[in-house]
Amino acid sequence: MSNKVTKRTFDAVIVGAGGAGLRAALQLSEAGLKTAVLSKVFPTRSHTVAAQGGVAASLGNTTEDNWHWHMYDTVKGSDWLGDQDSIEFMVRKANEVVVELEHYGMPFDRTDNGKIYQRPFGGHSQNYGKSPVMRSCAAADRTGHAMLHALYQRNVRAHTQFFVEWMALDLLRDASGNVLGVTALELETGEVSIFHAKATIFATGGSGRIYYSSTNAFINTGDGVGMAARAGIPLEDMEFWQFHPTGVAGAGVLITEGVRGEGGILRNGGGERFMERYAPNLKDLASRDVVSRSMVTEINEGRGCGPDKDHVMLDITHLSPEVIMKRLPGIREISIRFAGVDPIKAPIPVVPTCHYQMGGIPTNYKGQVVVPKFGNADTPVPGFYAAGECACASVHGANRLGTNSLLDLLVFGKAAGESVVDDFRAGNLELKPLPEDVADRTLARLDRLETQRDGSSVNDVRLAMQRTMQKHAGVFRFKDLLKEGVEKILKVAGDARYTQIGDKSKVWNTARQEALELDNLIEVAKATMVSAEARKESRGAHVRDDAVDTPEHPNGRDDTNWLKHTLWFSADNHLEYKPVRLKPMSSDVEPIALAKRTY
Repeated sequence: MSNKVTKRTFDAVIVGAGGAGLRAALQLSEAGLKTAVLSKVFPTRSHTVAAQGGVAASLGNTTEDNWHWHMYDTVKGSDWLGDQDSIEFMVRKANEVVVELEHYGMPFDRTDNGKIYQRPFGGHSQNYGKSPVMRSCAAADRTGHAMLHALYQRNVRAHTQFFVEWMALDLLRDASGNVLGVTALELETGEVSIFHAKATIFATGGSGRIYYSSTNAFINTGDGVGMAARAGIPLEDMEFWQFHPTGVAGAGVLITEGVRGEGGILRNGGGERFMERYAPNLKDLASRDVVSRSMVTEINEGRGCGPDKDHVMLDITHLSPEVIMKRLPGIREISIRFAGVDPIKAPIPVVPTCHYQMGGIPTNYKGQVVVPKFGNADTPVPGFYAAGECACASVHGANRLGTNSLLDLLVFGKAAGESVVDDFRAGNLELKPLPEDVADRTLARLDRLETQRDGSSVNDVRLAMQRTMQKHAGVFRFKDLLKEGVEKILKVAGDARYTQIGDKSKVWNTARQEALELDNLIEVAKATMVSAEARKESRGAHVRDDAVDTPEHPNGRDDTNWLKHTLWFSADNHLEYKPVRLKPMSSDVEPIALAKRTY
């Protein structure tokens, strides 16, 4: 092994300190495992902090609710691409993990009788789609912020060891495919280290910066997904990206669905409440992909707002100032700062914006990373686990319901941690020896950045990627544009050579960090475009102009040929498929039968 690289040894290393990473770390540290958590930013600045509206759980504190209804809503929301065993596991665990979080000190809003306050959210219903339900457990409109602080403080209590402002670079595997840990870069000094561990958990969040317009923070660069792809792990269902209906027009900053949950109304240029035409039952609280497409249709047909008719309005002026200040204080601040509008007095200009990655590293409900082997699509990769947005359990399928993201973090972060603890105690995890060349790939990448002289600027390559993704794989997708998009994104990937930016003498070499992040983003962009071009149907967030609503294919969905998960392999840019698991986990639970998806 190169003497350029120091080595640190742990029972477990977790990459990412958002909700999933912190929840997994807590499980490990409280079980007595020596645990390292790597994070590019201070843990409470992880992107979970941006989650506004709440976390889903069928507590039934205000309106009647149960997990069967929550499961139905999640399967329907996924457009039947979600695996029903994983979905059952998630919704049945929801009340447990939310109450645990409450006991960790999470400052949920309260009802008058002291119970956790719950608000309605898009796609969540009573009685199998009959009427809206209050299921989202909220801390005003800063739920993610409160969650991170509660989990971080609990981890400090449990003596979790944090490596803050460190960036993981490559996943380490041996010749047998075992995962041995990661290489990582200390961002301040440029020092490279090997984090050698019995178990490795990826909780690196999403990759929304592949798009030009995104609600995602600049740190959301698909690091875990990119590292997994380069290490030979396939990526699952990467064609499915959620565009959140309400990003601030021109800025992309998120306006939570909780605004509509509190009574907000979407209006077009004529002042019409147009969602009544597209989703007569749930109206503005239909599923996110339905609302986003409805908004884009209004804009495309000339009924948008503003001089360019390029957005619609989110109106809460009919709510009392007291309700807005109590339930949506952060949203009022965002609107004033980024839109120049006080929502107490005037509607907020909004437009759909890239928000969430439904696909990712394939996992089962235990948080174990699973890959095809000898015809079996559920073979765990020894020593490798994943949770949160970087993982694909698959509970979100083709479209995620709002507030199921924070639930995903808690349930599967805990599940991944439990799996590691169980495997550790059963003697299934051991510190396997490191190959002599284990760090060579990382060192070669860094050396190339330092010596490359005939490349492009990182900014130019990133912009070309983002504009290609925005144009060719947006809210609506077109056959010819997808085909052209594959050619363009592969060219962008081929051009990704950067001019001499890895100078080791620089402290805080942000150009080097951005180049390394772009390597990961390009893996995600290729996976997305190739998978989207290949899927010849419309399902959930993936809507093609050549797959339209017919009696044989409701909403353009083709269950005969395309009720299956996509697996994209980076090494040779090819696709494989595996079946959707339509059977719930419990034998006494009825599967949610295929049906046309309407709201």
